[in-house]
Amino acid sequence: MILGNICTRACGFCAVPSGKPLGPPEEDEPERVAEAVEQMGLRYAVVTSVNRDDQPDGGAEIFARTITKIRERVPGCRVEVLIPDFRGDWQALETVLAVRPDVLNHNMETVPRLYRAVRKGAVYERSLELLRRAGQFTADPVTAHPADQFAPIGQSAPAATGQILPGIATKTGMMLGLGETRQEVLQAMEEIAAQGTHILTLGQYLQPTPQHLPIERYVHPDEFAEYRRLGETMGFKHVEAGPLVRSSYHAFEQEEAARV
Repeated sequence: MILGNICTRACGFCAVPSGKPLGPPEEDEPERVAEAVEQMGLRYAVVTSVNRDDQPDGGAEIFARTITKIRERVPGCRVEVLIPDFRGDWQALETVLAVRPDVLNHNMETVPRLYRAVRKGAVYERSLELLRRAGQFTADPVTAHPADQFAPIGQSAPAATGQILPGIATKTGMMLGLGETRQEVLQAMEEIAAQGTHILTLGQYLQPTPQHLPIERYVHPDEFAEYRRLGETMGFKHVEAGPLVRSSYHAFEQEEAARV
């Protein structure tokens, strides 16, 4: 986890301390993360962060440099990033996409009705838009014509000087057991799939402390299995669903299954 240990939001499910960070992100953090990846001998690294709404770009530049430094020190290591919504700053999103992470993950977390309690400061439609834009980022942002940068996957963009590159795998996840209904889950899954999202993870919400949102119910493994089956019919390349599933659960295998 990068960008410090204090989050500028206070989501109802998350145990990360919230408040006002003491200063800007540490500039040498990308190098230190890359060194740790090298020392651990990782072949697949998942990088996430706190929200940094106090920063103009939400920490996007640190994310981009972390990806780059990992690849410099550990050639061949795949990098998945789990990013915040950057408050809808699409230039910040492009900063991360420009260095082409192997997987771009942004968690929806829950159904829209529960957003105010579960994801304070977030907007359901904004997160959907982030996934759509990430999935459509198919061109080299250094050389491509600006109009080509969000050409739909599988379609040719208008003629330009840029090189059209393969799409970046996109991923999101939701927690179940917060009070959502079966129909709300299926509706959210359909809306996420409509953005071209490749990987979906569904897991059981577990209350980190008594001060956090309570568990409304424990979802039966058979229900998770049904969501997985239905998700595959919606067009996801891979659905990981089960009580103990989390964003990075079998992340390497998920990326292999959803290679685009």
